[in-house]
Amino acid sequence: MSKIPRLNGIIRALTDSRVAFCTFAPMDVQAGITVAMSKFDGVVYEGEHNPWDIVGLRDAMQFMMDRREIVTSGLIAPTVTPLVRVPVNGIERGQWHAKQALDTGVYGVIWPHISTVEEAYNAVAACRYPRLSSAPLYEPRGIRGDGPVRAARYWGLNQLEYYSKADVWPLDPNGEILVVIQIEDTTGIHNLSDMLENVPGIGAVLIGEGDLGQELGFPRQYDHPALLEAIAEIVAICKVHDVVVGHAHAGTGNMQRLLDEGFRFIMSAPDRSYAGLEKGLELTGRA
Repeated sequence: MSKIPRLNGIIRALTDSRVAFCTFAPMDVQAGITVAMSKFDGVVYEGEHNPWDIVGLRDAMQFMMDRREIVTSGLIAPTVTPLVRVPVNGIERGQWHAKQALDTGVYGVIWPHISTVEEAYNAVAACRYPRLSSAPLYEPRGIRGDGPVRAARYWGLNQLEYYSKADVWPLDPNGEILVVIQIEDTTGIHNLSDMLENVPGIGAVLIGEGDLGQELGFPRQYDHPALLEAIAEIVAICKVHDVVVGHAHAGTGNMQRLLDEGFRFIMSAPDRSYAGLEKGLELTGRA
């Protein structure tokens, strides 16, 4: 392959100064089929609040692939880029979750509850292969184990090509792995500037407003002034450090506001339509 194209559609959108639109999905085949036919830039397979199922993740990703689409487009890049959210909080490290997911072929990892510089460092390091300290881009020091056979095959590359692309963006501008940290508590907000200053390789910061609101004492009150003030602080810090900031609860009611505020990694729930059922209920007087 003479020149490997950009494979990660989320990174492609961000480097083109566009907004990346993503959604959460369970680790199952039907979810993979459905989301692959959508217009999302990426899908985050949910392993934090859903069961961690590495076989289910593998199967969902395989069923995202459409041979006709590959032939028609002439590209090996997926139409919708798969990422995963690991189940462990930052303090728990969870390096093996990232290793299993990356070896399955995901293009990035979302790390929940990152609150300190050490936790952010671990998040990036777990997504990188080791190298000598004299090598370029040594830090954060990679700790990912070497087992790329399935990932390289899923990406459509040989193993040497995979190694050349399997680093974190934007630390490596050619890297295809996106590391996203979630800021979900006031400690994380307090330490966020230090994280972004001292841990290169963080591709985006995703606000966990559910848990943040829980700590502030206003659970699920997404419009509460105290929560909005905390979110605004996170956004401001990310802008100072020129790091993409994301929102996990976007919808028709707040989409314009989020775009105006500068969010560029936007997650919204996939639409579910029951038009046939609704018509039947209407015709039988049960609507």
